[in-house]
Amino acid sequence: MHLPLLLVILILLAAPARPSSTDWPAFRGTHAAGVAAEATPPVSWDVASGRNVAWKTPIPGLGHSSPVVWGDRVFVTTAVPLSADGAAVDERVDLQDGRSVPAGAPHAWRLYCLDRATGRIVWERTAHEGVPRVKRHSKASYASATPATDGRRVVVLMGSEGLYTYDMDGTLLWTRDLGRMNQGYVDDPSDEWSPGSSPVLYGDLVIVQNDRHEDSYLVAFDAATGEERWRSPRDEMPSWATPLVHENGGAPVLVTNSPKFIRGHDPATGKEKWRVEDGTQVKVVTPIAAGDLVIVTGGWPTGGRPIFAIRAATGEIAWRTERGSPYTPTPVVYDGVLYVCVDNGVLAAYDAATGERIYQRRLAPDAGGFSASPVAAAGRLYFPSEDGDVFVVRAGRTFELLARNDMQEMVLATPALSGDLLIVRTRRQVVALRQ
Repeated sequence: MHLPLLLVILILLAAPARPSSTDWPAFRGTHAAGVAAEATPPVSWDVASGRNVAWKTPIPGLGHSSPVVWGDRVFVTTAVPLSADGAAVDERVDLQDGRSVPAGAPHAWRLYCLDRATGRIVWERTAHEGVPRVKRHSKASYASATPATDGRRVVVLMGSEGLYTYDMDGTLLWTRDLGRMNQGYVDDPSDEWSPGSSPVLYGDLVIVQNDRHEDSYLVAFDAATGEERWRSPRDEMPSWATPLVHENGGAPVLVTNSPKFIRGHDPATGKEKWRVEDGTQVKVVTPIAAGDLVIVTGGWPTGGRPIFAIRAATGEIAWRTERGSPYTPTPVVYDGVLYVCVDNGVLAAYDAATGERIYQRRLAPDAGGFSASPVAAAGRLYFPSEDGDVFVVRAGRTFELLARNDMQEMVLATPALSGDLLIVRTRRQVVALRQ
């Protein structure tokens, strides 16, 4: 074989595969957009009768991480509390309490691989067993970070129990201890809520945002070996937001959403390029791209914080609102319209380029609370509520509710879109919906 041809083959084998139209490789899919342009999920379904339900797979334990999809496989994580004899026990979720729950019983942190067509469990791996190193929020889980995959490996962040990377067949490739990820109430470090930021796979890097009570940092590891490539220390308060690599309109920029500052970094080196002062506690929401803009929301109290539209290349503010920001759900930009659902179910639509508000409507008078983020496909938006209702809204400049579907269980995880499937993780199972 000629040397140049051999070199080309080696380069192609080393390069990560590009996601297909049915892949949903990370939190909120490709580029964290929450949009699947070619997906055709159903409008309505009935979980109780099985109408438009392709499969249901029970998952033990408690996890609010989202399912991710690559090819014929679906990956999801969970943390399973164990009894003295090693059997799985139930763990309570309280949507109203807001307290810290002590670590208590030992847990098993697991990664499940499901068959996309049938929901059958292909394999499962236990990454770690032991008593959790931090407390959790009564509404949170110890498996809130969504996996990321590039078709060659699956990266899972099990919070304070470490960062783990597997190949597609479940062989552990490497692991790293990131220390105690003790995010929580700023004024009381003993009030821990457990982490939620998801890892990001970008090229040959695994990027993790670890904003905590002390010694916050942004770090990148070599995806193949786990070797640390760079680390960027930061003077920050706890946050739960997943970073975004913005690739529209110039050089890529790694955008982080944190309480003190919204920052733009060089993803190759971690060097800070710009910052925008915010000064808002409890950042949960992931930045989203809208052309050359990055739109950043989040912070307490819900609905009372600004929406920022920032030019990703320079850090210049293109437009901002003074109110209307969600506390937990990440917004979605679809066909030039920014849809923002705050935690009480009030939906507002804005022109993504100018910030002009198009409409504001409550999804339903009894819609309940919202933690999961919306996703969009086929001219529709899907809004899962904590109570387990998925509201389907027609995309466009006029509000139209198309359906309200009861999942029969609470939903705190953001759904995945994959071809003709909408994959929803409920309290105790993963459900695939197909027309």
